[in-house]
Amino acid sequence: MTTNAPAAEDVRVSFLETMAAVCSPVTVITACRDGQPFGTTVSAFASLSMDPPMVLVSLNRNSELLGVIRDSGDFGANVLGSHQAATAIRFATKGGTAKFAGVQWRSEAGVPRLPGSCCFLRCTVARLADGGDHVIVLGQVLAAETAARAPLTYHNRTFGTHTALPAPRGRLTSVPAQTGHRVPPEWLVPGGHSFWLDY
Repeated sequence: MTTNAPAAEDVRVSFLETMAAVCSPVTVITACRDGQPFGTTVSAFASLSMDPPMVLVSLNRNSELLGVIRDSGDFGANVLGSHQAATAIRFATKGGTAKFAGVQWRSEAGVPRLPGSCCFLRCTVARLADGGDHVIVLGQVLAAETAARAPLTYHNRTFGTHTALPAPRGRLTSVPAQTGHRVPPEWLVPGGHSFWLDY
C-alpha cells in the first residue's frame, strides 16, 4: 500500500518555515543561582491564564537556564523593547553567567531584571511539562509591569516592531469572555457587535 504522507524530514523543514512566518515577541528569560544571573532569549513565550495569572515559556531540555529554574523555582520574563535587538542576540548565544558581562541588570525579588524592557513579569514555577525536545515551564505571575515602549518582534528571521493598523471595516463578531478589555468603539460599525479581548 502506498501513502502520500510527507517524509518526516519534509514536515520538519516545512514546519520550520511555517513557524518562521509567525510573528512573536522576543523575551529574555532570567533566573539566579547562588546570586549569579542566568538568561536566554526565547520566542516561545505567551500568556496562559487570567485566573490565576499565568504564562508559559518553552526551553530546550538541555538548556542550562532550565536547570537553574528547576533549582530556584522562580524566573523573570523580560519582554524586550524595539531598541534591544543586540540584547536579544547576546542572550541567544551560549555563555552562562558571562552573558551578563557588561549588561546592566538588577535583582527583582531574587530574579534578574533587564532595564529598558517594555514588559517585565516575575513568576514562580507552577509546573514543568515535557514537550518533545523542549520543556514547557508554566509560571504563575507574582508581579507584572509594562512601559510605554515599542516591543521587539521576530518575523521571518528578522527583528522588527509592531505598527498599528487603521481601524478595520466591517462587522466584528461577538467573542464572549469573562475578563479583558473592550475593543475600541471606533472599530465597530452600526450593527456590529462589541467583544472582549483577554488582555
